[in-house]
Amino acid sequence: MALAIRRWRRAGMTRRWRRAGLLGWCALGLLLGWAAGLAWFIRVADRAESAPPRADGIVALTGGAERVETALRLLSAGRAEWLLVSGIGPGPDLAVLARRSGVDAAALTPRVELGRQATSTRGNATETAAWVRSKGIHSLIVVTAWYHMPRAMTELARAMPGVALYPAPVEPEGSHAPGLATARLLAEEYTKYLAARLDLTALRAERPPVPARGAHAG
Repeated sequence: MALAIRRWRRAGMTRRWRRAGLLGWCALGLLLGWAAGLAWFIRVADRAESAPPRADGIVALTGGAERVETALRLLSAGRAEWLLVSGIGPGPDLAVLARRSGVDAAALTPRVELGRQATSTRGNATETAAWVRSKGIHSLIVVTAWYHMPRAMTELARAMPGVALYPAPVEPEGSHAPGLATARLLAEEYTKYLAARLDLTALRAERPPVPARGAHAG
């Protein structure tokens, strides 16, 4: 009887070790797949892109340096007729943004709208889609940080399947600097990109925007 109990215990322990080993190999496989995907993501996101000579509109997705400034310069240079600055929040008005960009605010005011409702990339896409429909836009230059571009293009393409999208990435200072901060930024962005590709961002409720003083320009 004691021998049978010992054999039963050994068999149970073997089964547990096998299950643990299988789970460990699965976790390792997932980790290696995620790491390979991250390497692909960095290569694709860092690919040099140039915006077309002209499109119907430009959208700048706020949340980082140089995005709005770049979009305003493109508009001033005649690259499009209209500009939406999506997710700007209750902060600076167009005059302030134009001064930072070195462009003439008075000349651009009728052609610029400051979207203050979006609080996420998916919200940017929803806000942009409504603006695109209101303007009859069929082609759009997308301005955002290079590492954010794959996720932005995914959300925008889903929200506006009939609109041609042209990336115009900007490179925030230090975003290519080697180090832990850059690695963490890219890892987080890749994980968010996967969520966008799987449409998991639909499960997250959009945060309400902070009340703005002055709704928009344009």
